[in-house]
Amino acid sequence: MDFIDESKIYVQAGNGGNGCCSFRREKYVPKGGPDGGDGGKGGDVIVRASSRVHTLLDQRYHPHYKAERGQHGKGKNCTGRSGSDLVITVPVGTVVRNAQSDKIVSDLVEEDQTVVIARGGAGGRGNARFATPTIQAPRFCEPGRPGEQCDFILELKLLADVGLVGFPNAGKSTFISHVSSARPKIADYPFTTLTPNLGMVRWKDRDFVMADIPGIIEGAHQGVGLGLRFLRHIERTRVILYIIDLSPDTGRDPKEEFTVLSNELQAYSPELVGRRQLVVLNKSDLPEARDKAPEAVAFIEDKGYPCFVASAVSGEGIQEILNEIIRTLYG
Repeated sequence: MDFIDESKIYVQAGNGGNGCCSFRREKYVPKGGPDGGDGGKGGDVIVRASSRVHTLLDQRYHPHYKAERGQHGKGKNCTGRSGSDLVITVPVGTVVRNAQSDKIVSDLVEEDQTVVIARGGAGGRGNARFATPTIQAPRFCEPGRPGEQCDFILELKLLADVGLVGFPNAGKSTFISHVSSARPKIADYPFTTLTPNLGMVRWKDRDFVMADIPGIIEGAHQGVGLGLRFLRHIERTRVILYIIDLSPDTGRDPKEEFTVLSNELQAYSPELVGRRQLVVLNKSDLPEARDKAPEAVAFIEDKGYPCFVASAVSGEGIQEILNEIIRTLYG
């Protein structure tokens, strides 16, 4: 299944049914008076969050939604049936944004949380509603009101306890596959991970969700590389776990790599600065990498971040990292 985390949809609520213009006609009752019923209300368009869906794929390929209109009123004071509501099911963690004003309508972060994004039109009144002592036989009624219509942007932000952040090919996918049951695509070239991966980690009778965010490069907060498309998934994480590549093949110094990543997150959202952050210097199984570790650890810890030297391949240092994550999440 394709992972789609943003879609634009057009919704139209149902129109209200027209009121009825009718008069009572029965044997021996030549002038029974007006008996036109009201029209039914149009259906609403509702967005509901569900953990049973994990992508906005349906909304990407079916972007138009129209709720049922209300039925027209009938004689004998019969009110038309209201139109059925249209429910759009989206993943938990979806933000609904008005496309015209860019205003957030709702942030659906709980199971079965709902929001009405377009209200159906009211039904028109029948002529029986207009009868007065001076107008005893009104020959007019009301049309139904049109339903609301608008364009909306749906943005999915993953709900995870720990988010892995790092440059492409830093070993994030290998790390999450080592500590969880997630099995992302792993290869030795940049941007192997093109979609976020979620893994459930169980450690010392505690469970938490870890997200492998696709690689971030310098300028990501301005849309460079995969940029803004995936930076949004970091916003909800309780702990940010930097994965820094120690291998000499990158051509980057680990201190520089950490500085670029932290600056990108701060530029994207200043709120992330106060988030709990841990740093992992990965690929310590390589002999050349160990020589770079002490200086990098001293630089990072001097800035106040807990730093661990580890290898997602051999498992070195993984237990210490998981212990620190558990302490951070559960105290």
